[in-house]
Amino acid sequence: MKKILPLIAALSISAGVSMAQEMSFENYNPPSTLKVPQNPVTRAKFPFVDIHSHQGGINEAKIDQLVREMDELNMGVLVNLSGRGFGRGDSNTQQEYIKSMIQEFNTHAPGRFMVFTNLNFAGFGDSEWSRIAVKELEEDVAAGASGLKIYKSLGLNSVDINGKRIPVDHPDLDPVWAKAGELGIPVIIHSADPAQFWQPMDSTNERWLELKLNPNRKRSATDPVPFEQIIAEQHHVFAKHPKTTFINAHMGWMANDLDAAEAHLEKYPNVNFGIGAVIAEFGRQPKRAKQFFIKYQDRVLFGKDAYNPQEFHTYFRVLETEDEYFPYYKKYHAFWAMYGLGLPDEVLKKLYYKNALRIVPGMDKSQFPD
Repeated sequence: MKKILPLIAALSISAGVSMAQEMSFENYNPPSTLKVPQNPVTRAKFPFVDIHSHQGGINEAKIDQLVREMDELNMGVLVNLSGRGFGRGDSNTQQEYIKSMIQEFNTHAPGRFMVFTNLNFAGFGDSEWSRIAVKELEEDVAAGASGLKIYKSLGLNSVDINGKRIPVDHPDLDPVWAKAGELGIPVIIHSADPAQFWQPMDSTNERWLELKLNPNRKRSATDPVPFEQIIAEQHHVFAKHPKTTFINAHMGWMANDLDAAEAHLEKYPNVNFGIGAVIAEFGRQPKRAKQFFIKYQDRVLFGKDAYNPQEFHTYFRVLETEDEYFPYYKKYHAFWAMYGLGLPDEVLKKLYYKNALRIVPGMDKSQFPD
């Protein structure tokens, strides 16, 4: 028996090692043992504008809940980009939806919410589409909309009356971009998805885990077209309409290449960047990202995109502190750790609210510092 026990123990150890070796990447998520100063931030240092949010089901109870959460975060203004209800229903239904939403916000929390309208691509390709789209944009702005949001569906899966993909730079959209410039409202535009969604799904793809968990996000050169083509179409719009102010959502998928981001801003002086959903890219290159934010402090706007109050804390910590090696909140977006940029106060103020106050018309300035 004395000889058998060590053998059993050895077999148990071997089995444990084998199980560990077979553990999947999805399950491997060890807490860090690194001992470094921890300065979590649950409330922004300055009041801020969230330029990129999506909210539905707006009523008094929902508004009260949002205001409580906003106050805890120190969010001064939330910009709801889903003014026409994510494109549901016909044009008349969508128009009533946005008017009702604006009225609810203004009645129950005046000054705390702004609403951007959206385009209805039904009937695109008809000779009357551009005229109707411009008319609806004018009417929505007259009703209180402060900007235009373009979803990524344009360029990916929006189709015309013949079933063909609508390019981002289709000529029939030119009157819309021009009218936004005339009205003095910004256009926040999301084009394509991260370039990795078009790349082979193998061990060299940083977004492998995300694609495994969400296979519907995988793209290819024929589904619908190459990534580079969609991005080129977007940039063509910026070049064709220099008098229109654009906010390139998600840093135009250039947050992982800040040299390209800088070149983009230099080439298109009418373009700004929204930082929604790309904070993890800044958190892994704090020195370079800090240089970028300081240099282009007048061209960046704070945004979160998916609304989850607890996730804002990571944004604050990356932007405000000099903490080292702290976790991101979604492993499938960033399996790497975050580092704080420690941005100067004046840069934070511009990122958090000053740039938004300058770009978005009608925003209540009284709740923000000078």
